[in-house]
Amino acid sequence: MEKLLAFDFSAFLVMGVLLFTTVTRRMTHGKENRIFLATLACAFLTTVFDTWSIILDVYADGQLTLKYISHSLYLFFHSLMVLIYVSYIISLADIWHRLKRNILHKILIPLPILAVTVSLITNFFTHKVFYMDESGHYCRGTYFPILYIAGFVYAVYGIFFIWANKILFKRSRFWALMSVFILVFAATFLQMFMPDIVIEMFATTIGLLFISMIVQKPEENIDLITDLQNSTAYTIDIKRNLYNEKVFDIIMINVSNFHSIRDIIGFDAANDLLKEIANKLKLLNKTSKINSDLYYLGKGKFRMTIDEDKRERSNEIAELINTDLQAQISVNHTNLNLVCYVCVTRCPYDVDDYEILMHFGDRFTDDHEYSGNVLLARDLFSKERYDLFNKLDSIIDNALTNHKFQVYYQPIYSTKENRFNSAEALLRLKDDTYGFIPPDVFIPAAEKSGAIHKIGAYVLEEVCEFIASKDFQNLNIDYIEINLSVTQCIHQDLVSQVLGILEKYKVTPDKINLEITETATSHVQGIMAKNIQELTDAGIHFSLDDFGTGYSNMQRVASLPLKMVKLDRTFVNHEDNPKLSIVLENTVKMIKDMDMQIVAEGIETEQLVTRFADMQCEYIQGYYFSKPIPKNDFIVFITKNLNRNAK
Repeated sequence: MEKLLAFDFSAFLVMGVLLFTTVTRRMTHGKENRIFLATLACAFLTTVFDTWSIILDVYADGQLTLKYISHSLYLFFHSLMVLIYVSYIISLADIWHRLKRNILHKILIPLPILAVTVSLITNFFTHKVFYMDESGHYCRGTYFPILYIAGFVYAVYGIFFIWANKILFKRSRFWALMSVFILVFAATFLQMFMPDIVIEMFATTIGLLFISMIVQKPEENIDLITDLQNSTAYTIDIKRNLYNEKVFDIIMINVSNFHSIRDIIGFDAANDLLKEIANKLKLLNKTSKINSDLYYLGKGKFRMTIDEDKRERSNEIAELINTDLQAQISVNHTNLNLVCYVCVTRCPYDVDDYEILMHFGDRFTDDHEYSGNVLLARDLFSKERYDLFNKLDSIIDNALTNHKFQVYYQPIYSTKENRFNSAEALLRLKDDTYGFIPPDVFIPAAEKSGAIHKIGAYVLEEVCEFIASKDFQNLNIDYIEINLSVTQCIHQDLVSQVLGILEKYKVTPDKINLEITETATSHVQGIMAKNIQELTDAGIHFSLDDFGTGYSNMQRVASLPLKMVKLDRTFVNHEDNPKLSIVLENTVKMIKDMDMQIVAEGIETEQLVTRFADMQCEYIQGYYFSKPIPKNDFIVFITKNLNRNAK
């Protein structure tokens, strides 16, 4: 008796622990988790009835009805467990939508469990599946192989689905899923010839334990604050959905003022706010009975995915979410008004590419003014634009390889010398497919990929080659300004790269002026400060570009070895604002008191030229004189002005 029950009792204990930990580890969200929980519950019931059957067989000689009931329940739940496990595999691969469209699968999947159920019910009258002999001992009947056939059919299904979709599983997950079938096959084969060794459920339990440890890992897929699935789970699910050509909707919810609210109420209260939003979404998901998957991606971004069979309710659900989140939310006795963008995206009709979809989800709040209404991706989405963002890295690489980049020059006018004495070099990118791509699009992508260093070297080479030419020598231009990005400034090889290119073209350091943005000054530390100082010591001047666009820390600005400050165009349109005019005048005075020269950018009228000249701004730059133009046009422009001045 002890030997008969040893394996079953062990399986019973392990399965009970697995069920308990599955719930306590919050593995109840999402279809896969719910089906895995059902698999464990079914396996637990199977061990219960198996153990009960053995006890009745040994100790209850006269309880034939109870024996038939216990053995029937054991065999039924055993077969049902295999079906639910196959359903779990199908959910992991997310191919239910394919099976629903296939009539053969619709028939074959429920047929074995139906055959098992009918056989076990009729067995109470026919005793063809199993029976009790004259001594009350359990014996297999003529129809018992039906149970093996049913289990074999489901096992073949499961193995086929795992193998056919192995690209969706990591190697460890692939073998963990396979282990259940391998262990059960081995145990079943052994038990066919040695019925007294009851190890089949023990083998099943070991296989499910592997899955719990390797496949079902909530710490990787559950956000600890909101108790929703996290960005990792979202990434896996969206890639899988698109790979499987699944039709589904995504309700995107971006709380655009989340960071501002967090700064006001603090991190703990902000976490309480996230929990409150998550609870609202959970409640709506439950009351609407759509059973969608809910995700929190971080930074105030929530997602809800809705399957094909309930997509007709997507707009209705989105409207309910939008209305609910527009109401005031109270957190720690503070009433908060959220600015929530809610957008319905239909996949694959609106978007069928993972990278484009993720980029759209991050950017649609930046690109569209808040209206308070539910947005539809089809109204916002420009496939060409997001396709461009998706291909920027290859476009940049192609531009560097095939010389698609061009350096334009914008003349800078000296108010004291009454001539164009310098120019700013500005990079332009013209792609064969997308035409001109703005710098504010390709520069951030180049910084992210690291291509900015090659681009920076290209611009410096082009400028130095121009400065070394006879054409430049005839223009009476003192120097050319070149922009440096933050990424370039903190590169450890910046100094050697710049000085090496100057040496290559025999260009003296005073012929170039490097520009860093005001935003970049906030990063002045370590290698960046060292780079700026070494280049300054080498004779290269630095300018501060876009002054006035960020948080102007004058102590930091004053500590830099700057020769020049470029006032941003936001200072230009100040006539209608007397206070801004006062700010401008005092800013100019402060900069000049620090013995730095001033360039006024964005000047488009003669009136503004006179205004800034009267304020003793040394240089004027803007469309009033010229927009940025190609090198040959720049040479013509400066030459004409030289001739005009000569006359």
